[in-house]
Amino acid sequence: MTAAGGVKPLIGGAVFLLLFIGERLAAAAPRPKIKHRLIHNFGLWAIVLVMSPLIIAPLTAFGANHLLWARPEALQAGALLLVVDIVLLDLWTYWAHRAWHRVPVMWRFHKVHHFDEFLDTTSAFRFHIFEVMISALLRLIPIALLAIPFAHVIAFETVFICAVMFHHSNLRLPAPFERALSRIMVTPSIHWVHHHAVMKDTHSNYASILSLWDPLFASRSATQRTPEMKIGLESVEDKPLLRLILTPFMRRG
Repeated sequence: MTAAGGVKPLIGGAVFLLLFIGERLAAAAPRPKIKHRLIHNFGLWAIVLVMSPLIIAPLTAFGANHLLWARPEALQAGALLLVVDIVLLDLWTYWAHRAWHRVPVMWRFHKVHHFDEFLDTTSAFRFHIFEVMISALLRLIPIALLAIPFAHVIAFETVFICAVMFHHSNLRLPAPFERALSRIMVTPSIHWVHHHAVMKDTHSNYASILSLWDPLFASRSATQRTPEMKIGLESVEDKPLLRLILTPFMRRG
């Protein structure tokens, strides 16, 4: 593991801890009593944590070390190029997220994330292991085509996971601050609408880091977040952990 790769879990862990504590001290929405919810979220996360060093991290490293071409030395490093690469990977992630919603076989895996009936920092890790693996595989496409350096990929992944934890969090932010911030990046007020248990909102607000992609590509919902907004999927209840793992492979998921 490179030094950059070693820093990622440290930064991610610190941000998780701050948000996890912060959303309990200053909650934006009342926390419902949902039985076994955290067990579901941490259970799915544990599977990813076990599989990541075995499959996902090596897959990313392999892709970054087998590029289709080599960038000129002048384009190998620099803050501006790092920002450009992060923006390009964020754009790719936006379209990949749309695909997870719109391609039926992909939606079977992604809806495991949407079964969650409340949102907080732990929701950022509630993904089926196959979705995480396929996402890592799909990300190899822009990495190879754009010859993105491995250090830039790690930087993007670090920013990405911190952004995902933030916009799933139940942290209460001052309204004027969140409005201003939402013009640049995805905030909880934007992403909670994506988890609204109304299908037209579920299939909207796909951006992860930068908030500009949804208005640019006409996928921003006009719905405004409210504290009592019902979270989850329309007319569907959450499932036990084993059922969540098996749901994508069942005829009636």
